[in-house]
Amino acid sequence: MSTVHDFTVQSTKGEEVSLSTYKGQIMLIVNTATKCGLAPQFKGLEKLHQQYKDKGLAVLGFPCNQFMNQEPVSDEQMTEACEINFGVTFPLFAKINVNGSDAHPLYKHLKKEQKGLLSSEIKWNFTKFLVDKNGEVVKRFGPNTSPEKMEDEIKELLGQ
Repeated sequence: MSTVHDFTVQSTKGEEVSLSTYKGQIMLIVNTATKCGLAPQFKGLEKLHQQYKDKGLAVLGFPCNQFMNQEPVSDEQMTEACEINFGVTFPLFAKINVNGSDAHPLYKHLKKEQKGLLSSEIKWNFTKFLVDKNGEVVKRFGPNTSPEKMEDEIKELLGQ
């Protein structure tokens, strides 16, 4: 059976990145969009990143343009917008699809491991998946769940 650590993703510069790099860390994987009404969540995600990165949390952003064209810019422009507008320093990866036949294999795995309320499909930007140190997907949070509301689960996985 595969874990999140078995997947490879692309950096915004086109380089292959193995998620095995994050073995031993808790991962919070989020599909993002800079033009989304939920984009202020970037600040909460960044706060979690700053507060827990040295304790073993990795926040990973995966931009997606599948929801009402809310990430229409290039990877470079998106990264710049996240840094300037939201102060994002956590890793952002190349734009991907999270639904449909061309969904990224990582997202196919995440959705299989933690289905949503009515279906496994991602409903909107800022759906979040919490992954334990062994690469197992342990929880899925809907788009409207603020990053602050996930803090207790994160602390528990970090052993705090």
